[in-house]
Amino acid sequence: MPKLLATTPMLDTPVTGTLRRIRTMTSREKLFDVELSDGRALNHKPGQFVMVSVYGSGEAPISISSPPAPESPTFQLCVRDAGTLTHHLHALDEGAKVGIRGPFGNGFPVEEMEGNDILFVAGGLGLAPLRSLIRHVLERRTRFGDVTILFGARNPAERLFRDELEEYASDKSIRFLQTVDVADESWSGRVGVITTLFKGLEFQPHSTVAAICGPPVMYKFVVLELLSRGFHEGRIYMSLERRMCCGMGKCGQCQINGVYVCKDGPVFRYLEAKRLPEAL
Repeated sequence: MPKLLATTPMLDTPVTGTLRRIRTMTSREKLFDVELSDGRALNHKPGQFVMVSVYGSGEAPISISSPPAPESPTFQLCVRDAGTLTHHLHALDEGAKVGIRGPFGNGFPVEEMEGNDILFVAGGLGLAPLRSLIRHVLERRTRFGDVTILFGARNPAERLFRDELEEYASDKSIRFLQTVDVADESWSGRVGVITTLFKGLEFQPHSTVAAICGPPVMYKFVVLELLSRGFHEGRIYMSLERRMCCGMGKCGQCQINGVYVCKDGPVFRYLEAKRLPEAL
């Protein structure tokens, strides 16, 4: 049998993935380093997802949290314990096997973004899929202009990738701001919803691309803020959440007026997303 090329996607049949490393991020999220058994790289684009299966628990879509690594068969998934599949995944130990299909979906247009200033707006678990693009940009820093990262969480304990957040805060080449909805005794930073971070910030809307990911309620207010500052609807990208089942647009579970989030998204320009009545 001829050897599969590295660019061949695993669409119909899962490939075995081994959980090489598991780290607890918060009380609800864990970060899994997954290595494909056939040795090929996942060859994903920032913003894409994979379908993960655990024997006896079914299958679920999980966003890829790591940037593309063309020479490595390992990638990262940040997973919240929120259902049957994810609960069983959280119960597994390092060395356990899972099924992987993908990558699926339409990712961020990284080539089009080059040469522009980049604004990242991440809310809560939205930092997990957006991290693939953030790390991709930072690894190619000279190809982009100014980088601004705005992050909001419900409380200090629910902040993901805290070591990396500290790196962003200390990196003088990045403008980084974070806030929490509710503070505790350990928190001395900003308190308020994520749109409060825009106060006092200046952008060049005609040369800035915005990438947004977070809970659905966040999108409306962040988009309104950007539009009020002169951003064009085609320069605002968002990763949408919607129940996906097959990853290939076959089952229709994620269909909105003929648009399949799993295939045509999950990354959309606001110019496109605003025409989908159930998306925002």
